[in-house]
Amino acid sequence: MSEELKNSPIADFDWDAYENGDTQSVKSREELEKTYDMSLGQFKDKEVTEGTVISINKREVVVNIGAKSDGIIPFNEFRYNEDLKVGDVVEVFVESQEDKKGQLILSHRKARMSKSWDRVNEALEKDEVIKGYIKCRTKGGMIVDVFGIEAFLPGSQIDVKPIKDYDVFVGKNMEFKVVKINQEFKNVVVSHKALIEAELEQQRKDIINTLEKGQVLEGTVKNITSYGVFIDLGGVDGLIHITDLSWGRVNNPSDIVEPEQKLNVVILDFDNDKKRIALGLKQLQPHPWEQLDENLAVGDKVSGKVVVMYDYGAFVEVAPGVEGLIHVSEMSWSQHLRSAQDFMKVGDTVEAQILALDRAERKMSLGVKQLKSNPWESIEDKYPVGSKHNAKVRNFTNFGVFVELEEGVDGLIHISDLSWTKKVKHPSEFTQLGADIEVVVLEIEKDQRRLSLGHKQLEQNPWDVFENVFTVNSIHEGVITELLDKGAVVNLQPHGVEGFATPKHLMKADGTQAKQDEKLDFKVIEFNKDSKRIILSHSRIHEDEQKQEARKTKRANKPAAEEAPAKVEEKATTTLGDISSLAALKAQLEKGE
Repeated sequence: MSEELKNSPIADFDWDAYENGDTQSVKSREELEKTYDMSLGQFKDKEVTEGTVISINKREVVVNIGAKSDGIIPFNEFRYNEDLKVGDVVEVFVESQEDKKGQLILSHRKARMSKSWDRVNEALEKDEVIKGYIKCRTKGGMIVDVFGIEAFLPGSQIDVKPIKDYDVFVGKNMEFKVVKINQEFKNVVVSHKALIEAELEQQRKDIINTLEKGQVLEGTVKNITSYGVFIDLGGVDGLIHITDLSWGRVNNPSDIVEPEQKLNVVILDFDNDKKRIALGLKQLQPHPWEQLDENLAVGDKVSGKVVVMYDYGAFVEVAPGVEGLIHVSEMSWSQHLRSAQDFMKVGDTVEAQILALDRAERKMSLGVKQLKSNPWESIEDKYPVGSKHNAKVRNFTNFGVFVELEEGVDGLIHISDLSWTKKVKHPSEFTQLGADIEVVVLEIEKDQRRLSLGHKQLEQNPWDVFENVFTVNSIHEGVITELLDKGAVVNLQPHGVEGFATPKHLMKADGTQAKQDEKLDFKVIEFNKDSKRIILSHSRIHEDEQKQEARKTKRANKPAAEEAPAKVEEKATTTLGDISSLAALKAQLEKGE
């Protein structure tokens, strides 16, 4: 009801009659009804009109549209409008001017819906920002009340970051943009992410336009990878490479920063389009070398932790961000270099001496062996020639075995000094890496730091004995251990020495060739002590037997006449022998007398 109708007086109103209770006499009933109808607003059922909010509570909103009574609308129809207050003019749909109880029935939701489709299309066309109320969750997203229409908010369009808990958004009013409308099915899709992206894009443009090398900005850790950290600078991402996180070595960027951590970074570089931005964190701190103790000099002893290992050496952090290299040659007095991993590992705390220090180039060389006495200075006293020691096999070569007597003292056993009897083709046939072996010192070259060692010298040279055992034409049992093109290697049991037989000396009596692992008798046809060589023959045994049988047969077949001189000679020889014996016996008897 308008203020003018409510406040204007009725002309010629009889106040005396009114006071006496005679209201019918003033005007006819019809006139009063006409006047009452005129005082009501001009609206009809099932139409949209405007009304004024006159009161609000948690359950309902009372609206005056100028009717004979006020309308009551449930408060949840105004959930989208958090700023609703008394005095606001709102659109309402007149359901009924008077129900059975005489109450005016209004609906704000239907009023919005009657024009909502046009307004949604207009919002899409004008790229307008609108408000909506998130009613509930649904599969893949949320249901949003927009102008009384239920629109769909996909989960991917809620925020620029992935959302884990959708429930926290239920019951909230948010701003959206209409991104898609299906006119046929009356489906509306809205996005809150589009607003954020638009804002971030503007921030990004503002930041990019002001980017300069050396500029310090605040950012937020967005993502941590094995090679670096991505920083959100407010719509623009930059990368801190792992080498720019700290002056010291960094194995894992997670050891330096945490997700969502805010920190200051400096811009190191960017491309022409400013899409790739290189950032630095360590550059905001002074270089550790500049803070290194000024009194530190060559010869000083330092302590540090091994931070990285290579075959050629180890890098030791002697101060935060300050590293020195211990070359493998400075880890031991040994001239037989090995891998640095044999001496230390990452994480070890070591003490070392400064060998070289270049502050300008920021380089430091360290040594460990310098903190120990050089064993070669007293090598002749500790390892005199002829002394016996236990050693450990460290390495093989084709010509011998390198062994370690103690840390820094290595020696070589030549392959010819491994065994008196066994012919060793490669040291691995005789011993193995890491094995203990007993040695005797044969020669010392102190200036060259060389030790000549022997193993076979621990025993007496058996060839002095073999000289009397393996005489030429003596026969011995042997086993063929190896067959070669040039002949066979024969193990002469039980002496353990090896001999050699050429193929023609391996022929057996039946005409077949001797085979591997076969046990036969062999005749010594040559013995050389100096060259430690024994030449054998199996075939010579049966060949000699055949010759002897042939001679016997030949003698048996000779005529008697041819034999007579021989018999006479034999008889004569016997007679002379007898005479000599008798003469000796006679002389002895005479002497006794």
